[in-house]
Amino acid sequence: MKLLGVMIGSEQTDVLGEFYTKVLGAPSYKDDGWYGFGDDNSSLMIGSHSAVKGMSKNPERLMLSFVTEDVKAEFDRIKALGAKVIAEPYQPDAEQTMWLATLADPDGNYLQLSNPWK
Repeated sequence: MKLLGVMIGSEQTDVLGEFYTKVLGAPSYKDDGWYGFGDDNSSLMIGSHSAVKGMSKNPERLMLSFVTEDVKAEFDRIKALGAKVIAEPYQPDAEQTMWLATLADPDGNYLQLSNPWK
């Protein structure tokens, strides 16, 4: 068994879908309020769910993790798209080359940026 992807349920699928389109580029799937990003190896789906209402109540429970060579530049770019800052870029251990940053999407879900783990 392997993980295929993650789905985010939302009342505002178009707002969330357009936000992630700006973050990740054009969706690989889009139909009637559903958005899919990724490929056969991993994906992020956004769609409606009857039990989901309003903002994420526990956004720290699940973080979407994105890898980038330049955490600071991507942080600034996504922040400019309207994401809420949760944690500015930082190094958890000064002796490593790891950088992390955390933002929240329009529904309050956390997305974390990191550089490739070496």
